[in-house]
Amino acid sequence: MNILFVCTGNTCRSCMAEAIFNNMCSDKNIFAESVGFSVVPNSNTSLNSAKMVKDKLSLDISERKAVQLNTQHIEGSDLILTMTSYIKDILRESYPSKKEKIFTLNEYVGVKGDIIDPYGGSIAVYEETFFELKNSIELLINKLKEDRV
Repeated sequence: MNILFVCTGNTCRSCMAEAIFNNMCSDKNIFAESVGFSVVPNSNTSLNSAKMVKDKLSLDISERKAVQLNTQHIEGSDLILTMTSYIKDILRESYPSKKEKIFTLNEYVGVKGDIIDPYGGSIAVYEETFFELKNSIELLINKLKEDRV
């Protein structure tokens, strides 16, 4: 199963979500990647996102380049999880034949609200976003396990 996390620029939320998911999920038949729907070419993971992933997961994503969403990502993904309902709506409108597999992360796991972009915020804001992602991804992993039984 391929899961795609989508945010705006693929430098903060979705790349943290990708790292958290792939670090926490023990099922090797499930893999996550991340993209942005409006990427600045050649942009790297934000410094604070890289710091959170390094401090909390001991993974270095500081050199990771942002990836622009394309049709192949949509076609190759079994589940597409966005950070906000706005992004979900854009993707459902752009890919109407795939809308049944596009949700916000929080919606999919039964949590209210969007995961707000921490870009430009303090390290405390990024830490809050990291733990919000981690909590929702724990719920996601449990849901995927339950659905496979």
